[in-house]
Amino acid sequence: MNRTITATLAVAASAVVWTLTPAPAQQGTPATDEWRVNGGDSGSTRYSPLDQINADNVNSLQIAWRWKAQNMGPSPQPAWEVTPLMVSGKLYFTAGTGRTVVAADAGTGETLWLYRGDDTAERGAVRANNRGLSYWSDGRGDDRILFVTPGYQLIALNAKTGVPISSFGADAHVDLWKGLDRPSVEKGTIGATSPPIIVRDVAIVGAALRVGVALPTKLNTPGYIRGYDVRTGKLLWTFHTVPQAGEPGVETWFKDPQTGVESWKFTGNTGAWGPLTGDEELGYVYIPVEAPSGDTYGGQRPGANLYSDSIVCLDAKTGKRIWHYQLIHHEMWDYDIPAAPILTDLTVNGRKIKAVAVVNKSAFTFVFDRTNGQPVFPIEERPVPQGKVPGEWYSPTQPFPTKPAPFDRQGVTEADLADYTPEIKAEALKVASQYVLGPIYTPPIVKDDGGKLGTIQLPGAGGGANWMGGSVDAETGILYVPSVTTPYISGLQPGGSRSEMPYIASGGLGGPTVMGLPLIKGPYGRITAINLNTGEHVWMVPNGKPADTIVNNPALKSSSIDASNWGGGQRSPILVTKTLLFEGSDTLRVIDKKTGRQIHSMNFGAQLTGGTMTYLLNGRQFIVAVVGGQQGGGAELVGLALPTPGGGGRGGRGGGRGGRGPAPDEN
Repeated sequence: MNRTITATLAVAASAVVWTLTPAPAQQGTPATDEWRVNGGDSGSTRYSPLDQINADNVNSLQIAWRWKAQNMGPSPQPAWEVTPLMVSGKLYFTAGTGRTVVAADAGTGETLWLYRGDDTAERGAVRANNRGLSYWSDGRGDDRILFVTPGYQLIALNAKTGVPISSFGADAHVDLWKGLDRPSVEKGTIGATSPPIIVRDVAIVGAALRVGVALPTKLNTPGYIRGYDVRTGKLLWTFHTVPQAGEPGVETWFKDPQTGVESWKFTGNTGAWGPLTGDEELGYVYIPVEAPSGDTYGGQRPGANLYSDSIVCLDAKTGKRIWHYQLIHHEMWDYDIPAAPILTDLTVNGRKIKAVAVVNKSAFTFVFDRTNGQPVFPIEERPVPQGKVPGEWYSPTQPFPTKPAPFDRQGVTEADLADYTPEIKAEALKVASQYVLGPIYTPPIVKDDGGKLGTIQLPGAGGGANWMGGSVDAETGILYVPSVTTPYISGLQPGGSRSEMPYIASGGLGGPTVMGLPLIKGPYGRITAINLNTGEHVWMVPNGKPADTIVNNPALKSSSIDASNWGGGQRSPILVTKTLLFEGSDTLRVIDKKTGRQIHSMNFGAQLTGGTMTYLLNGRQFIVAVVGGQQGGGAELVGLALPTPGGGGRGGRGGGRGGRGPAPDEN
């Protein structure tokens, strides 16, 4: 294959002074003053012990610098989902729909070098969004940036200069289309929107697939998980998320009743499009596997369908499966596991546990012992509603964690409908009568069956939780999850000439409205704090800004109801520090993590769309917010700091021990 990647470098070598402290690249605990991994550490905690910026001085935050992305592509990139990394005073991130890799000065925002990685014209792209890149160092001067191009190629760059490392793969790139065991890969059907995770010198790469009504097929490419040598780019192992002949789990894929072909032979998707998580100490990587094709109809793939909708623990060196747990059997709700699993150490009933917490679109939190996959709190298989779509296969039960309680609404009854005034309630009941209501896992229906337009599914196909996932306070074991309450109309229509499947999706996000208001009561966005040591909720607060059409709705105005605190559909990953939470929606919100009370907010003129992160540089703590573009303007990174170093705080370490802090019962 001809190489399609072209480097265009602007290297300000004379302006760059590198001071490298030898350290492993992927720690299982957060670096006290840096942000080396997408999730803050390889355990995806999004936690930092820094507290120079605290409740007493956060309202003094000022903009220290801005890095603008207008020239990184033809689009203003309204949803820039990146989380920058900070290592040795340098920020690393991807920008633009072409995924330019950027290195910038972490103190000033000055661009140091660029690498253009756009291979879209030849290979296509699944989606324009990208969540960042990975950093690796051997601690002896070999420092690398690894990222996946839009056309699904793994690239290694010199972290100091941005120059491609020619000894990696074939002239600095690895073609990720190779080894997918299908006869051909259609252009733009498979890629990666999240960065690799690097554990024990192995770069593990997931997959994002083209899905939905744009490609209503049962024959999509399977999203296998693969591990590559971080030094050479050599493929070390492949884990089949759809098991192949003779592999454990293949027995959960029955034959297609129409063709008699075993469904594991043709089913696609089951990728891991969200961020991955690793445990450097154990040498394990935790894979959040998505739904199989198609998302809302699976009659052609009867059976439970391992490893779809499963958390899978693999040995990072070999790809050997250590354990797995399937969160949803035979998916038909598009309830992917979209978020990075979160590692934290807990004390439950006096027993210390190395845990992993998994949130998904269904608004459940599943907590496991990450060494062996045993549930920390019991998980029960409970009966769920059965459907009557011709040819569909229904699992009689689904897993329900007994703790923690769901962090958002699940299922729909009449009690969930808008009832702010008698008139609104009457209209809501009339509108709802056109749809099937029921508990979570009520299946889709064929549109117009029994005169119904579809099933109102809540959470909707967008979650609940999404790729933003949750963040955990490493010192207390409290998990913070942003979520939204947005229904989905789960309906099916005949595939006809558009698909070889008998039925394809006909629904949509958002759900019906009543008198200009959502049919379902708010809040429409929330943050929930959950103590993972006990499984109990600590607090919940509305999050985000309701739409103006809700706040200013005439029906509410006449009743003097204030809808301004109902929350909205905006959310970004949460940053947890020693005392604070930082969450981006319509504004950057600063929250007291013990109570949920908002302390401060900052408006940047656009929604925050990526991962807020923090670091310490030359004795000064910075907060970096990722702001999406709007009204033709480009997206930008905004660096925030106190007016002077120190700012009345106690310095960067703030009494924290680095690492994960003391065990919860030591506080």
